[in-house]
Amino acid sequence: TTRRRGGGRALAGYANSVADLIGHTPMVRLRRVVGNDCKAANVLVKLEMQNPGGSVKDRIALGMIEEAERRGAIAPGRTTIVEATSGNTGIGLAMVAASKGYRLIVAMPQVPSMYERYILCRKFGAEVHLCSALQDRPERTAENLMGYVKSLLEENPDYWSPNQFENPDNPLAHACSTGPEIWEQTDGKVDCFVAGAGTGGTIRGVAQYLKDPSRNPSCRVVLVEPTESRPLVGRQAAMHGVVGIGAGVPLPLIEELAPGQPWAEGPRGVIDEFAHASTEECVEWANRLAAEEGLLVGPSSGAAVKVAVDIAKRSDMASKNIVVLQASSAIRYVSHPMWMTTKEEAREALPVPPDLESEFPICRWKSEDYVPPAVE
Repeated sequence: TTRRRGGGRALAGYANSVADLIGHTPMVRLRRVVGNDCKAANVLVKLEMQNPGGSVKDRIALGMIEEAERRGAIAPGRTTIVEATSGNTGIGLAMVAASKGYRLIVAMPQVPSMYERYILCRKFGAEVHLCSALQDRPERTAENLMGYVKSLLEENPDYWSPNQFENPDNPLAHACSTGPEIWEQTDGKVDCFVAGAGTGGTIRGVAQYLKDPSRNPSCRVVLVEPTESRPLVGRQAAMHGVVGIGAGVPLPLIEELAPGQPWAEGPRGVIDEFAHASTEECVEWANRLAAEEGLLVGPSSGAAVKVAVDIAKRSDMASKNIVVLQASSAIRYVSHPMWMTTKEEAREALPVPPDLESEFPICRWKSEDYVPPAVE
């Protein structure tokens, strides 16, 4: 690959559409957060925030729409797309819909953490319908959200839903793009793949590609859930702050890997292990990745990297390569508690209204002198 000053890849030509820029995301090696007890040769992060819509969900947004177009099921000007989503899929769909000329309705829970997703979907021209969210009943919240979309489809024959939680074109998008990219970027030397599960499409599609008998069937695949909510191993669903994963319901795309098998710890189809990280741990690791690696990652990525680093300490991972998927950027989660202390500092540093009359002192604030308020 041609290189330019600064180590980046040289640019050539142009794309006909923003949709053509989806995929081919870079990969970076973690250097500082892995610690001295890391036994793996490399912990590599696949930077999906580099997609034009800012997350891994750009891939399935494009894949599900274009597969439906190939079947003649949808067309711009004829079809309205409607989807239930907690955010990133909605943003990806909104970007692709805008580039292709579709009307899009996104249904999402009416909770504060949807703030960035709401404004981004609206900026892309999508319509947003906010639905009820029930405290400590995430499974009912999800059922109501998807039920609302189903009612729209029944009432409007020209509406179509990608149905990301059940659509086989979801994992297909990753089997056709994300998986091959990881294989190429590691020169076929990937021994473990770690990812969270929102719909399960990413980990299923990538795992099926990597574990193909012609590649590395012994590649260890680890799915990450929130500690607080683990229905994929048969435990109670509950509210949590690991936004982007942990939908609170058993995932059809994961269930299909072993139909009828009880939800429990242990392997399931191409998935070898179900691991977990808590809301507190996801915030800690997202903050560490920003401060120590220069990677601005979201909550689910903090959780996935935490698990990957723990796996890298195992003796069976000695001299092996671990790839962990980073789903989206932290800038998409400014309303999340992971930003709380920084936002409190910024509010104190930047008073409203500002003092625009006094010239001196020239420097009025030094962040290193800031003392956060004591936690009661």
